[in-house]
This record gives sequence, structure tokens and C-alpha cells, in this order.
Amino acid sequence: MRKLFYMGLESYNSRYTYQLQNWNETVFKRRNLDYTIVSGETIDDSQNISVGQVLDAHGRSYYSMSQMMNLVQMMKNGELNSDDAVFFEDMFTPGIESIPYILNQIPREQRPKIWVRCLAQSIDPDDFVHVWGMNRWMSYYEKMVNEFATGILASNEEMVANMKIAGWTTPIYNISGLAFGKQEVQSRVENIKKFQERNNRIVFAARWDQEKQPDFFMDLAEELKNSDFEFAIAQGGELKSNNPQYLERARNLEKQGVLKIYENLSKNQYYELLNDSKVLMNNALQDWTSNTVSEADALGCNVLFPAYRSFPEIFANDHTRMFVPWSMQDAREKLFNLLQEPHDKIGEISDWTDKTVDRCIDIMQGNGEQWARNNSRYRDNVATKKY
Repeated sequence: MRKLFYMGLESYNSRYTYQLQNWNETVFKRRNLDYTIVSGETIDDSQNISVGQVLDAHGRSYYSMSQMMNLVQMMKNGELNSDDAVFFEDMFTPGIESIPYILNQIPREQRPKIWVRCLAQSIDPDDFVHVWGMNRWMSYYEKMVNEFATGILASNEEMVANMKIAGWTTPIYNISGLAFGKQEVQSRVENIKKFQERNNRIVFAARWDQEKQPDFFMDLAEELKNSDFEFAIAQGGELKSNNPQYLERARNLEKQGVLKIYENLSKNQYYELLNDSKVLMNNALQDWTSNTVSEADALGCNVLFPAYRSFPEIFANDHTRMFVPWSMQDAREKLFNLLQEPHDKIGEISDWTDKTVDRCIDIMQGNGEQWARNNSRYRDNVATKKY
């Protein structure tokens, strides 16, 4: 690979995209890559996700299309050739159809390799595209990308399987994690607290949407409401949900003193909250790894997730920090254990995800074929511990 052209995501203070480019660039520089950040323009300065759940619908489209304009200009100027790679942080990038339109009409020596990272898409039955009915056209978009991409980067073996049964045809690789910068996260707190000095707080930091199953967390909080534990919701913006019932119940539980809601947190405020908490809990149907697990683990917080879909892989099959999905009894017992003392494997998850960008680069440089999942034996790797 002669040069890497990085197509990142727009930055939101309340989302992981706030640090995403930094995490990538740190690795690019450490590995002495020749790279260009292809930027776009933001639609406004509000930093609000006013339409949509993950990124703002208008903002995502505006940023992506302006970003694509800049990439097309670079292609027109002859800045890219067949030894280069373009790395899209999101498979869904409005304006991406410009790439095959151009590639099919220029000489082979001018055609860069195209790599896209899949965050979820229509292959995920719990993704927001199904909430809003986008799946009726999104699968056609994905088929188009499959026709010209050099490779698609999946976050884990379960995502690979969903891609395979959806009939995706381009080469697929499992990067086994999400981009993460452990040192950058740790640098945002002054000192990582000792476990026994922390508040008996259990934090829920996922979006308050239906696929994250917030009802389970609220059920557990109500069951343990007379304990000395604090059940807390931590959000980078105002608490919102694609199911109004979850909002109403959360606000009622807050009034009763069962839940505490921390809203509009800056990254540093959120990290300080984690640094004073004992357990981060997640009971999502899907997170395809979850940035929250990397952040909490990096800051010395115990983590408790369901043994479901992608989570066994990122936990290296550690049964002591995963509960049987939907089992209140198992979740409660595991939670009690994790509130007592720091787990002896704290730090291992974030060490692994801290190398995710390295795995992406290895694959794009042709040195990551162990992560290729391109034959019918793609399920052979499911039970294998990655670290």
C-alpha cells in the first residue's frame, strides 16, 4: 500500500466519533503510513442528533457527500493509483456510488483499492434501519457496494455469518473489535481510582433504544432498589429513545430514587463517572463489540454483558463476566460478584481492541489473511479465543 486515504465519520461530542479519527491517526503515525484525511463539511455547529438514533440523518448525508466531493477531486487530480487504498469508516456513505461510476471508466493503474467497515447494516435484525423501514432499499445499496469494494471489514465472527447468509460476495475480513485508543481514553482522567474507593454504582451507557433492552436494566434496578447500589444511566446527550415507553418508565424510576440519570455528559465527565463506578452493564441484543466495554475496561471498571452474539468473542468466552441472556437470576449473581472486587482480567479487553486499527492496516496491506472469511468454513473460528 503506497498511501491510505481515510474517509472518517463526522465528529459528535456525544458519540465515539468524537475520538475516532484521533484513534486511527495515532496508529497511522506509529506505523509510519503515508496517509491523507479526506474531510467533509458539517451541516451546522449544533452537534445535535436531531433526526435519527446513531448519527444525525441530515448531518451524516451532508458530511458524506461533501467528503465524497473532495475524494473525487483528488481522483480527478491523479493523486490516487492502484497501489493506494481508500478506507471508509462506514459502509453506508452517501455519494459512494461515484466510486464505481469513476472506476469503471478509468485505466486500471488509476483505480485504488476500496475498503469499507461495516457497522451493522440490514444484515443486523436489530439495527435501526429495520426500525425505520430502510431495509427495503438498504439491501440494494449493500449489493452495489459488494460489486466494487476490495473488501469489507466485519467487527466479529457473528457479523461475518450474517453477511454470508445475506449473500454478500466481496471478500470479508473479521477485525474482531472496534477502533479504540486506550492511552487516549486513560489520559482523560487524572488518576484511575482503586476499585474499593469507587462508588457502588452500576452504569448503563448504551443508547436507550429498544435493541439495547433497557427494560431488563430497569427490572434489575427495581428488584434491587432497597440495596446500597446506584443504578445509573449515562448519556452523552439528552436521554431519548425509539420507544417512548422506556423514557416514561426511566423518568418515573428516577423520581422514585430507583435510577439516577446522568445526561449531556462530556467525554471527560463520562470517563470520570466510570472512574468512580464499579460495574458497567450492558444487555443489548447487538453492539457488535461496543465501545463502552473498551472504555470501561480501560478505566478499571468491571464489565457485565450478556453471552449473546458478538459479546463472547470480545470477552474471550469469559463466563464470569457474561450472563445467560434474559436470565435475571444469573445477571444478579454475576453482578454481585463483580461489585466485590476488581476482576483479574481487567484491561485485557481494551488491550485487544486497542490493536483493532492495526488489524485493519494489516489486512489492507495484505498481511492479515488469517482474518479472511471467504470460504464456506467461516464458522470454524467462532469458538476460538482471539486473545
